[in-house]
Amino acid sequence: MLQGLSHRAREAKSWPFEQARLLLDRVLRLRLSDAERDLAASLIGEGKTREAVATLEALKKPVVFQCGYGASGLPHLGTFGEATRPTIVRNAFRALTEDAIPTRLIVFSDDMDGLRKIPDNVPNREMLEEDRDKPVTSVRDPFGQHESFGAHNNARLRAFLDGFGFDYTFMSSTETYRSGRFDEVLLKVLARFDSIQAIMLPTLGEERRATYSPFLPISPKTGRVLQAPTVARDVEKGTITFPDEDGSLTEVPVTGGHVKLQWRPDWAARWTALEVDFEASGKDLVDSVRVSNRIVKALGGEPPEAFHFELFMDENNQKISKSKGNGLTIEEWLRYGAPESLTYYMYQSPKSAKRLYFDVIPKATDEYLQQLDALNRKRAEGDEAGLLDNPAWHVHGGAPPQRGSPVSFSLLLNLVSAADASTKDILWGFLSRYIPGATPASEPLLDKLAGYAINYYEDFVKPAKRFRAPDARERAAMEDLVARLRGLPAGADAEAIQNEVFEAGKAAGFEPLRGWFTALYEVLLGQSQGPRFGSFTAIFGVERTVALIERALAGNLVSA
Repeated sequence: MLQGLSHRAREAKSWPFEQARLLLDRVLRLRLSDAERDLAASLIGEGKTREAVATLEALKKPVVFQCGYGASGLPHLGTFGEATRPTIVRNAFRALTEDAIPTRLIVFSDDMDGLRKIPDNVPNREMLEEDRDKPVTSVRDPFGQHESFGAHNNARLRAFLDGFGFDYTFMSSTETYRSGRFDEVLLKVLARFDSIQAIMLPTLGEERRATYSPFLPISPKTGRVLQAPTVARDVEKGTITFPDEDGSLTEVPVTGGHVKLQWRPDWAARWTALEVDFEASGKDLVDSVRVSNRIVKALGGEPPEAFHFELFMDENNQKISKSKGNGLTIEEWLRYGAPESLTYYMYQSPKSAKRLYFDVIPKATDEYLQQLDALNRKRAEGDEAGLLDNPAWHVHGGAPPQRGSPVSFSLLLNLVSAADASTKDILWGFLSRYIPGATPASEPLLDKLAGYAINYYEDFVKPAKRFRAPDARERAAMEDLVARLRGLPAGADAEAIQNEVFEAGKAAGFEPLRGWFTALYEVLLGQSQGPRFGSFTAIFGVERTVALIERALAGNLVSA
């Protein structure tokens, strides 16, 4: 799928390829000697990445992409974005290197964190309150479905990632600490305790500095994750001593899951232990990344290539939060929009803040469809230039389908509205006449979009519809449009219909014509925006459209 793309990938200007090239530079710089690097660069520059990998053993080691998940709250679409963006860069890297250098995406769940705040969007909050400050994998599941709240949230995350077809390795913080996988790096943190403190303490307030330790011991008595000072360390034994909740001094190993690290040292230890090459994170974590990078170097590692994206906001421009449960859930987007539209939304303008609410779904869906159509037109014309910069290429991991939807999502929404369609069968009655021979089987994406459109219309459009009566000029223009539509030859296409709509507006003196189309939408559809009217009429039918206009002129839509 990705072979033979290295030359075009080197020329691609989209942000994933920019990141992929930086990542390749990092891999060559860190893994190879000067002579090996020159050889590899020469071979890769000639499109011979496979020869470079076959020649240089260090290039056979996987390039590690990583993203984190805070398991103290239910997954939301911001969580999905955490996995989507490194996957997009990973696919670009694979195209750049002809898939010759192996790659791996780790989705890491911070499920050993103490439950500090009880989420607002879960049941049995009193039970969670009793388990406050315990590792999330030791907190009882408020849904009663899994052995812990952490396990419940991890299962929700994995089910969604699996449903989207992500290629990833899931890792649990609890498992990595308890299994001994982090033991080596934890002992390094203990040995270099003072160096890490020198990095961390200047970033903290005076009161916090007095008791701060990179180690968060887990109380052997209560099972809670404690913000306790380290009063003694024994590097040879690999232990720390801290005051437990009852005040008694307690000694525990730093290995085997008896402690976890504060989150910035934890991030750095994870990057070091797992040899992470790439991680994307929100703009709010820029300073934290800088601090963690310094800790990585104190541990003898190399910080990953970083990519910072802007944050998602809810309908009130508040940051999306798992504990608040604001913004969209994964299930909600998938009730109203295709999975591809969600991936497209995550791809677009990662450096710009975006609202993550219901009203973004129709626009994201139609923009995705437009990009897919543009890509397929260029592909059909044999124009390969720029294909790798088309968002649809990235949405589909380099293998976009050769067919999209012949009807836009916004047009479907308005067809549902005008036809009062409650089922896909009703919609297909119109669609099959507009697209001869089309069936749900031959147009699977269109069929899915029809279902999404019905759901979206019923939940969001229909309750907000407000019809109004036309004013005198609008009434005259609509009467003129009725006459023009009746004068069209049978089988007139969307373009011919659109021309008559334009002429009716011009004859009535609408300048600019935007006011004419707004009037049509508000009077006929009960909303201020709508589809290209000629396309809508071609699908809905000229006679049905005429009847709709006449109902509006008679005042029936307003009274209804």
